[in-house]
Amino acid sequence: MGTLTDQVALVSGSGRGIGRAIALKLAREGARVVVNDLDAEPAGQTVRDIEDAGGTAVACVGSVTADDFAERFVATAVDSFDGLDIIVNNAGYTWDTVIQKMGDDQWDAILDVHLKAPFRILRAAQPVIRERAKAEQAGGGRAAHRKVVNISSVAGLTGNAGQVNYSAAKAGILGLTRTMSKEWGRYNVTVNAVAFGLIRTRLTEAPADGTGAIDVEGRRIRVGVNPELLAGLEHGIPLGRGGTPEEAAGAVYLLCTPESSYVSGQVLVCGGGFAG
Repeated sequence: MGTLTDQVALVSGSGRGIGRAIALKLAREGARVVVNDLDAEPAGQTVRDIEDAGGTAVACVGSVTADDFAERFVATAVDSFDGLDIIVNNAGYTWDTVIQKMGDDQWDAILDVHLKAPFRILRAAQPVIRERAKAEQAGGGRAAHRKVVNISSVAGLTGNAGQVNYSAAKAGILGLTRTMSKEWGRYNVTVNAVAFGLIRTRLTEAPADGTGAIDVEGRRIRVGVNPELLAGLEHGIPLGRGGTPEEAAGAVYLLCTPESSYVSGQVLVCGGGFAG
């Protein structure tokens, strides 16, 4: 019996990297997980890995920025598992340049995936959460402790050169988090954020010479951090290294546990002591 046994969790962007580690962690603790990725294969692989470990998961494939995605994501949880207890808004990527070189499409794309998509998912989830909370209150039984964890970044706390779009989106997530903690407190839902520092994923480890890139809805976007720059960044971290996806998932898990049921509207920095 895990700490999250029989709870139902939505984890966006969970086919790869940090999101995958979050989905695996929640499943190991007993949650039934709706896995999401832009592509079917990584989403399916995460589902298979959860099932091979004895857990339960289904996939909801597609872009979190699609107009119909949020409703479909929430419906997958309700139709598959008849519940909705945990929402982790994790999906995203970076598309960097300085402001004078940034087009509206680059700004809009990053704001859409990091801020508009979480807003839409929470909006779509509200009727389900409201009705279940009302039923629990009317029944006089024990109210469920539901959790929302939004993923931010130290860039959203202090800014980061070359990331005006990403920093603005991740700062916006903090405003969304604090507001939703006030709106959803009456439903017994805690809403918090985790702001990541340097976490080593494919977005940081890929070659920075232009050969590393990801495909996002028809766009080829360069990823990767120059190894010398990466070493310099790690030198400024008190723990002396970047974090792993599993360590990032651990921070999210802390805010999903029953022990955090009176923690809401807060930002937990997971950065090895580095806070920007």
